[in-house]
Amino acid sequence: MFLNLNHYKLDVYKSARELRFECYAILKILPIEEKYNLTDQIRRASTSVVLNITEGCSRKSENERKRYFEIARGSVIELDSCFDLILESEYLILEDLQKAGNKLKTTFILLSGMLK
Repeated sequence: MFLNLNHYKLDVYKSARELRFECYAILKILPIEEKYNLTDQIRRASTSVVLNITEGCSRKSENERKRYFEIARGSVIELDSCFDLILESEYLILEDLQKAGNKLKTTFILLSGMLK
């Protein structure tokens, strides 16, 4: 933000931030008994996607960059499993997760492209 670095312009970074925003919207709907389980996990994973993309972009070595992008993609996959658990627990229905699901797919595709 204050440094005005290039990663702010990347589509993958923008998509990851939008995914995080959608995840936080879902957190407001989850029941209180999930506060220290799914809620915390979704909060950490969605933030991890953004931060690992950011840190990866700051690395000079291609191998190092790719490693951070792999970690970010792993957090995207983790979020996908969290959404599956939400559906399985019947906390929400598929339509409630659709916006987040679309952002999740886009972020996954963009990260996968960065790893090629």
